[in-house]
Amino acid sequence: MNNRASPRASIGDRIAALDWKRIEGDLDTRGSATTGKLLSAAECGDLIALYDDRERFRSRVVMERFRYGVGEYKYFVRPMPPIVEQARVALYRRLHATANRWARALGDDADYPASLARYLEICRAHGQTRPTPLILRYEAGGYNCLHQDLYGEISFPLQFTCVLSRPGIDFEGGELLLVEQRPRAQSRGDAIALDLGEGIIFANRFRPVAGARGYYRATMRHGVSTITSGLRYAMGIIFHDAA
Repeated sequence: MNNRASPRASIGDRIAALDWKRIEGDLDTRGSATTGKLLSAAECGDLIALYDDRERFRSRVVMERFRYGVGEYKYFVRPMPPIVEQARVALYRRLHATANRWARALGDDADYPASLARYLEICRAHGQTRPTPLILRYEAGGYNCLHQDLYGEISFPLQFTCVLSRPGIDFEGGELLLVEQRPRAQSRGDAIALDLGEGIIFANRFRPVAGARGYYRATMRHGVSTITSGLRYAMGIIFHDAA
């Protein structure tokens, strides 16, 4: 399947056309799945161009202040750019079934509805009303420590990120780091290099892993390796809102 971004197809159509059987299998076996190229170079450039517009964001976080790493990120304010909002809606529509399957495997009573609108109503009922999609910016020497994006009492178990800059041209280094902590075993890590406009879906807290006595929780954390040169931008889509 050709997953190259086409300006003639909406982001929702591009997401619907992905190989979801393969993606769901990768999520179940590894806790992450790449999507191929979802955004065109022009769309990536348009998102980067928003970064200096204060009115498009609700807050800015400088990572060094909180020992999160070196770099900064900004959370979008509503209304978000249409391509971000539409991608969030379309990805959630495809991922809620995996989220429910994981919850059942782990014996959780979570029940994720079929639409993002309904899920955000549940977030609001728990006092989580602030949008969480964001753009991250790293200069040379920047990095993001291993972490989990949890913003309140409830959270969706999967999230998405997409690189907006050109690896090898705009920046060097800056691989996405995924680390899985396994009970009574050493942690396992992956370093994933994403191309311009390429996305990845991954577990943001834990995933179910089949063991001898049923499923157990494997804790997942993610970060970004050191940018060795240049400037790296990325977009992140988190499905639960923040308190």
